[in-house]
Amino acid sequence: MITNIYQYPELKRVDKEIGRYYIDSKNQTVPSVTTVLGKTSDKSDSIQQWRNKVGDDEADRITKQSTDIGSMVHEALENFLNEKDWKNFSDDQNGIIANKITDKFIDTGIQTISEVWGLEVGLMLDGLYAGTADCVGKINDIPSIIDFKTSRRMKRREWIEDYFLQGCAYANAHNVMFGTEINQVVILMVDRDLLFQEFIVKPAEFNVLTKLWKKRLIEFHKKYAV
Repeated sequence: MITNIYQYPELKRVDKEIGRYYIDSKNQTVPSVTTVLGKTSDKSDSIQQWRNKVGDDEADRITKQSTDIGSMVHEALENFLNEKDWKNFSDDQNGIIANKITDKFIDTGIQTISEVWGLEVGLMLDGLYAGTADCVGKINDIPSIIDFKTSRRMKRREWIEDYFLQGCAYANAHNVMFGTEINQVVILMVDRDLLFQEFIVKPAEFNVLTKLWKKRLIEFHKKYAV
């Protein structure tokens, strides 16, 4: 399934007060896609309201648990797609949950992936942004940016626009770097109840979201110009 068509760069990470940055090919620091989206999001108030409601300790516990489970699932899926041993979960409750979620992805979620060009691949546009895409390849033979997401509860499509914008950012970088014409983003999501959902951004919506991503990127660079 893995076809090494493209030579993806190794990204060098730099942590700044603002967030995560990377070194581009001209030795400049550029923000990560997630940093751009995080700093231009209008959801910060709702996140703070949630933290106020549950308390900082509980919010930190939930966030860490979600991060730990997500990291294990991503590593397992990467190993599975690379045809390596993938059952390397922790022996606690988080590991049990991650194992079940990974099983669901393998049995249901990734069956439509027909070709993999790269996993955890570095993508960048000099002077603008960089980031790491979960998977680049083909879904049902259509070139796509593919992202694996875990969630405590299944999300509605209208809640995950930033996921789509992230995929559009990676697709545009890939197209510039390698002359591809990727205009589809696919989010594969499994929640704690083992419900699976596939969210697809097709070309017409991709073009609209690309414009929105560019607006967010311009907003970020204006606000955090160095």
